[in-house]
Amino acid sequence: MSKVVIIMGSKADLDWANQIVKVLDSFDVASVCRIASAHKVPLKCYDLIKEYEKENVVFITIAGMSNALSGFADAQTCCPVIACPPYSDKFGGADVFSSIRMPSGVAPMTILSPENAALAAAKIFGLSNPAIQKKVVDFQEKKRKELEEADRQLVSKG
Repeated sequence: MSKVVIIMGSKADLDWANQIVKVLDSFDVASVCRIASAHKVPLKCYDLIKEYEKENVVFITIAGMSNALSGFADAQTCCPVIACPPYSDKFGGADVFSSIRMPSGVAPMTILSPENAALAAAKIFGLSNPAIQKKVVDFQEKKRKELEEADRQLVSKG
């Protein structure tokens, strides 16, 4: 069974995680949310990664400010890790750099949109699950139709 394990740095990230879960549900991809800060409880974080990586999982990490969580998680597992840090105005958006600047051998994907993080996870599972892949194709087609309809409405007003 395919599953996304969402690891949050703190409970403050729960709203962001719920946005991801909502989209994963639309793809019929199971998910579980956990809290484990790489800074404050690194051993718990490590244990969670090792517990879940035995399954067919994609990890999505949510941590703002100094995002050690995504790099830490990626360095501990061979499973895909998607960093989805919540955007903050506090530092002019510069805190995202802690998600995209990684040392060699550490390669979490960084996707800023919760919807797109869920889509990326679904695409990964779709490589081996035709039912999920079909839902991804349908999702993309729906987005195309929405765009075409918006264009038609714009042209008809002109």
